[in-house]
Amino acid sequence: MPKCKVFSFVDDLIEVAPGALSMRSLVGETMSIGVVKFQAPNALSLPVKEHAHGEEASLQINGGCAVFQGVAGQPPDNEVQTGEGTVMIVPADQPHYGVNTYDAAGMCVRLNVVTPPRADYGSKDAARVTYHPIEQTAR
Repeated sequence: MPKCKVFSFVDDLIEVAPGALSMRSLVGETMSIGVVKFQAPNALSLPVKEHAHGEEASLQINGGCAVFQGVAGQPPDNEVQTGEGTVMIVPADQPHYGVNTYDAAGMCVRLNVVTPPRADYGSKDAARVTYHPIEQTAR
């Protein structure tokens, strides 16, 4: 029988980029879920990460983000602003990237649910954290 998987986005995030980015993900049969936490000022030096994957629902928990549909370095096809408490759906297979804004504590935290599961989050049997070009496997 399949078992429930769980992690705390308060206590169980794994530092991927020291002082800049912590995250954690889980992969199920038909979706993946990931929490990313960026910390200013160190996160400001992280490279923009253009990517595409399945349909994504993104809940902005702290801070905000300007999300651009399109290829980084070219004029975007669309721009969406998120703020604390907003939810956004990114269409499947659409290249996108973002620029974070931070709350008074210097945090930007997002919960992302993607279907089908994001390949860069690993398999359903292995927890994994990733951020290109920095990558680390969860212990």
